[in-house]
Amino acid sequence: MKIFQCQACDQPVSFESTACESCERRLGYVCEVHEVSALEPSEPFAHQQAERAPTFHAYAHPARKVRFCANAAYGACNWLVAEDSPDLYCTACRHNRVVPDLAVPWNLARWRQIEAAKHRMFYSLLRLDLPLPTRAEDPAGLAFDFLVDPAESFLIGPPILTGHLDGLITLNIAEADDVERERRRLLFGEYYRTLLGHFRHEIGHYFWNVLVRDDPSLWTFRSLFGDESQDYGAALQRHYANGAPGDWEESYVSAYATSHPWEDFAETWAHYLHMVDTIETASTFELHVRPRLRHGPAEPVVIDFDPHRTPDLGRLIEAWLPLTYAVNSLSRSMGQTSLYPFKLTPAVIAKLAFVHERIYAVRRQDSALPGAEAGADILKAVIAGLRNPVAAPNV
Repeated sequence: MKIFQCQACDQPVSFESTACESCERRLGYVCEVHEVSALEPSEPFAHQQAERAPTFHAYAHPARKVRFCANAAYGACNWLVAEDSPDLYCTACRHNRVVPDLAVPWNLARWRQIEAAKHRMFYSLLRLDLPLPTRAEDPAGLAFDFLVDPAESFLIGPPILTGHLDGLITLNIAEADDVERERRRLLFGEYYRTLLGHFRHEIGHYFWNVLVRDDPSLWTFRSLFGDESQDYGAALQRHYANGAPGDWEESYVSAYATSHPWEDFAETWAHYLHMVDTIETASTFELHVRPRLRHGPAEPVVIDFDPHRTPDLGRLIEAWLPLTYAVNSLSRSMGQTSLYPFKLTPAVIAKLAFVHERIYAVRRQDSALPGAEAGADILKAVIAGLRNPVAAPNV
């Protein structure tokens, strides 16, 4: 994600900011222009009608009046809605189908963390111009249920499992508790488990349905990921009973990806979003990365491009490998584990290329970016280039 600044005073602000710490103006996110914006009341608050939400002029998008998403009242959203929109909720929040009982303080605290992660995911999806219909627009559209586990609410019932089914993503809100999430990470032997990671993985299942299931690219998918028609439930049972194969790191980005081709795609999709968002942050800081290694590169890798608008996957990989080497080394210097505890092998890069091609194939028609034909060329070039792969250094 890029750096945001208050347009009134140039103070750096975060994606979740609701007020500038310097000039104290209110801030809100304008998703049409992908900017956190300083706001000015459209008229004195005393003159605004009590039954209507206050309206503002956004510095970053002054052409129309805006108001806050209804979830701003709970401190869970800082996104803006056009004043004349019939929607009470913003582009991200209107996909919510069920939220927990917000009268319970612990539920509210967890839900705010969940929304922060979900909004960061939506930032990436919107920057990539991906289709995001709601259930009102399409019966198979994207929706979210954020549920309390019965064990935490003294109710009888099966545990809430985080997952995806036909466009509906369900999340157990216990994942917002750091202790509980760490317990589950250790229980399942995972390197990495975060709220944002959950969202990026589950949305991968959704986009498999949208971009692959009924597309001719399904045959390429099967050649890379395997035959998804195998019994999904039985595959998961085998995985949890036997674990991943001993050589899984040569062909998969994570141990869980070995369980079934659908999970392999979702894990690969999540890692693609990890890459794009992190590279954009590095680009915002104009990072130059050149490890001082014997026989290392003579020139640094300069990360100064927008990964959302880069049809050349090779450029992303070229930036990602030294960048993760650097951040992993920095993390270990602080006594922490590797920030990115994974490696990209040639087989994994080929799968990332497939995800990249599918995204570029569906870019909106009014975009100036290459479409499906260029994306297919990207995939062919990456697969062909695997004969001379660039391996990620171990840290």
